[in-house]
Amino acid sequence: MTTADTAADRSLDSPSGAKEAKAPQGPKRPGRPSGGAGGAEQRERLIAAALALFARQGILDTTLAAIAREAGVTPAMVHYYFKTRDQLIDVLIDERFVPLRTALGGSFDLHPDDPLAALTELTRRFVEVGQAHPWFAPLWVREVISEGGLLRQRMHERFGHDNQRKAHAAIERWQREGKLNADLEPSLLFQSLLGLTLLPLATTPLWRNAPVPHRIGAEEIARHAVALITHGIRPA
Repeated sequence: MTTADTAADRSLDSPSGAKEAKAPQGPKRPGRPSGGAGGAEQRERLIAAALALFARQGILDTTLAAIAREAGVTPAMVHYYFKTRDQLIDVLIDERFVPLRTALGGSFDLHPDDPLAALTELTRRFVEVGQAHPWFAPLWVREVISEGGLLRQRMHERFGHDNQRKAHAAIERWQREGKLNADLEPSLLFQSLLGLTLLPLATTPLWRNAPVPHRIGAEEIARHAVALITHGIRPA
């Protein structure tokens, strides 16, 4: 067999007469995930970095490039998962705030005839969520209960005000039934509970470094808040 015949046979063994040796592949696109479990882990890492930055400096002052730096990845990696900051915010609402909203709800339904038990349960849930998710309290204070907070606007667009209306109606009913202090303002009670729980959690670095030492954790914050509402919501 001639050298030419051998070359022809090799050509026929290859698809479409192509050479057996593969052409060298170019470099992978920057930021493109490997897929599988690694891709899911990378996505969670980016979400965690976004939540930390949003809580620390606010949504408007946080760019996707800043999130990339916080997570230690390239900007292309962030853009692969989240094309825009608005898309990222929607993901945070769906995957983080919706489950927490569910966890915080239901206290009034569990105790429809006992306002003390309902409000105590809600207070403890606020503290438990804030303790389990360190970003929650500062982000809530900065972006939800503050006027002009971007997350507050998006949350209201998504969920409306049904929960607030239901809570307001339950508080007014308890007052009419003589089970709750009539001097309480229903529209302020929910905000008061937030102030008693999330505000201390959000400002922990400030008061923890005060000249007078404090040994206060989540349990102390919950106990303090419950003690205040216990003495403040009894019928006059």
